[in-house]
Amino acid sequence: MSHTHKNLLIIGAGVEAYEGIKVAKSMGLGLIIVDGNAQAPGLALADWSIIESTYNGLAILKKAQELISRGIKVDGIIAMCADVPVSVATLTTALDLPGPSLESAHLVADKMAMKQRLHDSGIPIPKFESVASYKEVIAAAEYVGLPLVIKPVDSRGARGVLLLDHPDQFEWAFHTAQRESPTGRVMVEEYLPGPQISTETLIDDGRCHTLGFSDRNYEWLEKTRPYIIENGGDAPTSLTDAQQRDVVDTVERAALALGIHRGVAKGDMVLTPEGAKVIEIAGRLSGGYFSTIQIPLFTGVPFIEMAIRLALGEHLPPEAVVPRQHQAVAIRYLDLPAGALASLEGLDEAKSAPGVHMLKLFVGAGDTLTAVVNHTQRAGFVITTGADKQQAIERAHHALALVKVSYAQE
Repeated sequence: MSHTHKNLLIIGAGVEAYEGIKVAKSMGLGLIIVDGNAQAPGLALADWSIIESTYNGLAILKKAQELISRGIKVDGIIAMCADVPVSVATLTTALDLPGPSLESAHLVADKMAMKQRLHDSGIPIPKFESVASYKEVIAAAEYVGLPLVIKPVDSRGARGVLLLDHPDQFEWAFHTAQRESPTGRVMVEEYLPGPQISTETLIDDGRCHTLGFSDRNYEWLEKTRPYIIENGGDAPTSLTDAQQRDVVDTVERAALALGIHRGVAKGDMVLTPEGAKVIEIAGRLSGGYFSTIQIPLFTGVPFIEMAIRLALGEHLPPEAVVPRQHQAVAIRYLDLPAGALASLEGLDEAKSAPGVHMLKLFVGAGDTLTAVVNHTQRAGFVITTGADKQQAIERAHHALALVKVSYAQE
């Protein structure tokens, strides 16, 4: 399908978004790209740039309307690896373009509103409770049980999300979570045992195509508690076909219950002894190179292109959203102790190790590392493929082990 003379407005131009922006460019679209950082790498591919906070939908709208008044039309809007549903909905609503309603955007941006809607729709979720003070955490713990998870109602990147085992932690944890909430609101929820799964679904006017399905890896949890830091994920899943169907059915019902009828729904799911339950749904393309790199490697489907077509109001041909392959894929993060980095060596060797598709470090010599307390602070990652899941995981560990780090002497 020709996309000549169509313009796409993309919110987010950071390092992860860059991979998705390259796809949009290859589709022959004119690109209006928005980021608060004038040095964001994705802006290099823009035909028109808007330097504005990705969270300020009204300011973005004003600048988009200025472009429209100059004869530069906007045919679709998408967030690229940026969790800004309200900004997207503000623009799509005002410009009468395909996308989420403001109500749906609010439901995915506000975790209390999301849980309430899912609960009212009969979707299985953990027990949850809003808490306005640490004393209310004590009362809520009676209801949800221990261990419990405390989190800001409206933050992202696992900031302020804590796994608590003991009432002694409640006061500190409440204030930690509250600091990460723009509105100062905090909630607690039941900690659900069982394998956790990342999903990603394309939704074409209510028709769901769940192509992303990856087992999440929490092997760091015993070390990082109370912080919940994921160490990547892998596909194909270890779940049985029946368990996969349960997860997919649950996540698709949840997305539709939240009003996501066109676009993308990213699911954080857990398979409990009672069946699949929803931790959270985001109405956007995932970060962590899941939508941009991992799903295409696993399925052979150009996932970002499909999401862009939905944003432009196009329908997806059925054959375009059927997986063409099931290649094993793993992502693992580099685990570095805190301290001042003196040198990093072995990168070229690591990048050319067997099965390595992408390896990136976010730190360099001279940087001082602190203990990781949220997902934005991880030091680097590798994405690998293999003949099977085990080989992909082993290749990821092997490549990261080739990165040699030395620290400055105290």
